[in-house]
Amino acid sequence: MWSEGTIGVKNEDGKYTAVHYWCKHFDEPSEEYGIDGGRISKLMLKQDGTVVYNYDRGLDIAPQTKEAEQALAILMHEHN
Repeated sequence: MWSEGTIGVKNEDGKYTAVHYWCKHFDEPSEEYGIDGGRISKLMLKQDGTVVYNYDRGLDIAPQTKEAEQALAILMHEHN
């Protein structure tokens, strides 16, 4: 199943930064393709039009910002 949306992540200034995501997740975990052996097999995060994280059956781009790290943690909790 594909999910798409935006997460508002509070930045260091106390303001919210929009992190857009596209996530492909399944009902069952995958040791081979899932993030940390979980249910998410594809995940892209964009911040201000720039890809700040990408996982496509393997890590392509590690989190580039603190907001990306926080959005990743939220999505891992929700879908993985």
